[in-house]
Amino acid sequence: MKNQTSNTILALVLSFLVITAWTILFPPAEPPLDTTAPLAGQTTEGTGAVTPPAASPEAAQPASNATTPVEDRATALAESPRIEIDTPDLAGSIALVGGRIDDLQLKSYRETISEDSPVVTLLTPAGTEHAYYALYGWAPGSGLSLDDVPGASTEWQIESGEKLTPSTPVTLRWTNNKGMIFRRTIEIDDAYMFTITQSVENGSDATQRLAPYGVIARHGKPDNLKGYFILHEGVVRQADKELSEIKYDDVSGLSVDPREGAAAEVVPVAENGWIGFTDHYWMTVLAPQPGQSFTSVVKYAAAADIYQTEIRLPTVEVAPGSEASTTTNLFAGAKEWNTIRNYEKTYGIYHFIDSIDWGMFFFITKPMFAVLHWLNVHIGNMGWAIIGLTVVVKLVLLPLAYRSYVSMARMRELQPEMEKIRERAGDDKQKQQKEMMELYKREKVNPASGCLPVLLQIPIWFSLYKVIFVTLELRHAPWIGWIQDLSAPDPSSVLNLFGLLPYAAPGPDSWFAFFSLGLLPILLGVSMWLQQKLNPAPTDPTQATIMAWLPWIFMFMLGRFASGLVLYWIANNTLTFLQQYTIMRSHGHKPNLFGNIRSGFKRKPKDDDE
Repeated sequence: MKNQTSNTILALVLSFLVITAWTILFPPAEPPLDTTAPLAGQTTEGTGAVTPPAASPEAAQPASNATTPVEDRATALAESPRIEIDTPDLAGSIALVGGRIDDLQLKSYRETISEDSPVVTLLTPAGTEHAYYALYGWAPGSGLSLDDVPGASTEWQIESGEKLTPSTPVTLRWTNNKGMIFRRTIEIDDAYMFTITQSVENGSDATQRLAPYGVIARHGKPDNLKGYFILHEGVVRQADKELSEIKYDDVSGLSVDPREGAAAEVVPVAENGWIGFTDHYWMTVLAPQPGQSFTSVVKYAAAADIYQTEIRLPTVEVAPGSEASTTTNLFAGAKEWNTIRNYEKTYGIYHFIDSIDWGMFFFITKPMFAVLHWLNVHIGNMGWAIIGLTVVVKLVLLPLAYRSYVSMARMRELQPEMEKIRERAGDDKQKQQKEMMELYKREKVNPASGCLPVLLQIPIWFSLYKVIFVTLELRHAPWIGWIQDLSAPDPSSVLNLFGLLPYAAPGPDSWFAFFSLGLLPILLGVSMWLQQKLNPAPTDPTQATIMAWLPWIFMFMLGRFASGLVLYWIANNTLTFLQQYTIMRSHGHKPNLFGNIRSGFKRKPKDDDE
């Protein structure tokens, strides 16, 4: 029974880690681009307004003209007059052509840990490679054409404001040939939230119907798409009480909606929702006001290779001389837990904290990260906070661990009696099982009680792994000495004696990188090996061989994982070692650590017939 339990646990853990390592080292190949799907159209909806036009002018062209020359960023930015954006966390500009928010950098984050590394660029204008921007406008109803409403090519005029800052909003103005005045007021806070107010003043002599919308467009998949199975990258949508995560391949594989004229998914939202794109650390999200009904759309224009998320608000009817307006929010920035949580509270954005990928064990992951964040704030170092979180988790799980170790100790004490039963029963398995059950009942021992606590800990282990892997707070976070980025693998290497030899370690693209173990992965292997040596090797030769190799296999498998994850595993193994040693001593069983280590190096005797 004990061997079966050990093998089951071993298989579960090993399978999980093998799948994780394989997915990271060998991500699935991207499918070929589907160029047969039609482009987005402007078919009439039942509301009387048409769907928004394509996010970029080139997307509305025939497929043969859809590909435009790729420009450098400076050239693309110079093609339109601009309004500067300047906040404590953001820098960039708004294009007056189209009124697009298409130039945005994150001041607090750099591409690498180098001090001269450029800051992270989030949004970039159309015409450049991997263009990514937000666009707003009005869809015309009956009696209006696309030329009568502002869209992607509208040339706006500045009505007020010269620079967008937290204290100085800007207002854009455009008037059509019917005398209708459109205004767009853009405000921003001191972090990552834009507030967009669109208004229309009907100066014509007829009642006009039209519908406001917002679009986030992304040209092609992002070039830094990681493709990890544990991390969602792509569309994230909250529709009332349903959260959806849609990967890019699934967006391009959507069925063609005849009303949209493109691969699309249209979901009505009654009261609360938002939609946008999420990356590993960054995000752009469109969010109507709380309680506002709208239609959320995910769309893919195959010929132009453009992914779009849209919010379409209900059609408004504006009488002559009247005015209508609508206000929405745009989040564009870093997925900072505290910032997003505050937006959920202050702006009333429904379940906005769920835009961070908490995974299937969110009920464990969320409070676990809250503790990690609290520790980091008070300790001031994420590496020590990870160790502190490991201590907290170990203390919470101590009753389970104690029960597990006590059960294993009691099973060891019964080993002589169990051997006698096996000898008496011989090949009679039924008699052996009956006497074993009588022994367990008489001694009040449950053989499964040692396994159950470990199985209950698996969701917690996975949640810790998820927290450390997906959260922004580990990115470029230093610990000690050579570990200056807990989200990256240990940069040291045994191949150059951890920097003592005068040549660099193999890069990540080198075949030798697999053998280029850093100090932390080696410590991980040693900690697992020492934990094993608290108990004698299993009597089953096959199981003994697997257990002997397991620490060193894990050492290589996890060698290229993020340093923060490896640090957690080292801390966890060390604390487990101390827990198990203490509990075993408290029950009168002194672990023969050095004896077990010596026996592992002894040469095994050969069989007589060899």
